[in-house]
Amino acid sequence: MTTSQLQLTTLDGCGLAIGGYPRFRYDASSGTGLATLGPLGGDGLQSVRFETSSLQIPDLEFRTTRVLGLPLPPGLRIAIVPERLEGSLNASSGAVHLHFRARFFFRVGRLYRAPALLVETELTTGGVDSRRHRVEGETLDGQGNALLVGVAQVLPSGEGWVDRFLGLPDEALALLRCRFHNLEPTPPH
Repeated sequence: MTTSQLQLTTLDGCGLAIGGYPRFRYDASSGTGLATLGPLGGDGLQSVRFETSSLQIPDLEFRTTRVLGLPLPPGLRIAIVPERLEGSLNASSGAVHLHFRARFFFRVGRLYRAPALLVETELTTGGVDSRRHRVEGETLDGQGNALLVGVAQVLPSGEGWVDRFLGLPDEALALLRCRFHNLEPTPPH
């Protein structure tokens, strides 16, 4: 049985927001990942499961991230370590739904590293409507481009000043512009 693969490429024009802070503009254009596609179901859905070892998401730092038009200060860096990315896609409607879980590691140079923040959300090409955010995704177009959106409830990290600074617990918004490419089927082993 051959296995179909899907490649994800993340693009510029992404965004993140946490709590009451303004939305960050995030250039994730060097991100990538490989997924295995399940068989096409009678409902038009295919399961999608990314190998977390293949997922590369660029750090939020002064080269990739702007807040209110200004880059993040040099030395401040937030690394994203994915733990899960899987769900379904419907090629005929362009709808994509992915369960995303990752740990976010905030650090300031070599001076400080905060405890990881666990972020878990449903990324969708549909809409999300929460206490703080109302935003619509964009279904797959003819080139495989989409905008996935999701809102997560972020729990306190346990580090008092970080939790106060971020106002945790609170919501986080993610906007992920990406492109999906079908790869040639992989022959059985």
